[in-house]
Amino acid sequence: MKIISVETTERTQMVDITYEVRKGISELGVKDGLCLVFVPHTTAGITINENADQDVKTDIINSLNKLIPQKGDYRHREGNSDAHIKASLMGSSVMLAIENGELVLGSWQGIFFCEFDGPRKRKVVIKCIRNT
Repeated sequence: MKIISVETTERTQMVDITYEVRKGISELGVKDGLCLVFVPHTTAGITINENADQDVKTDIINSLNKLIPQKGDYRHREGNSDAHIKASLMGSSVMLAIENGELVLGSWQGIFFCEFDGPRKRKVVIKCIRNT
């Protein structure tokens, strides 16, 4: 298992962590298997999407903010209900295949840590299962 740190600078932000996940897999020495990327936070998520055009991240964030505004008729007293809802929609983990020591991703795909209650210092857990 490998834990990487992500430091966000905005309340809502998508951070491309593909390089860090690839590095973690390399350090773990996994050649073939599966890789779980897990976010142990209730106001952050993880997703796979296009990492070639920065506007995709902006479009996702803007759409989520329109669907789930920061201020609303929420009962949770901490004032971050929108972050909990957005994190639930994005999900807390992704599972990826590893083949020949490399992540199996599409040409334009990247792994994104999704911050919804920042800025904060966060953790991402990488756990690999080797094929035997």
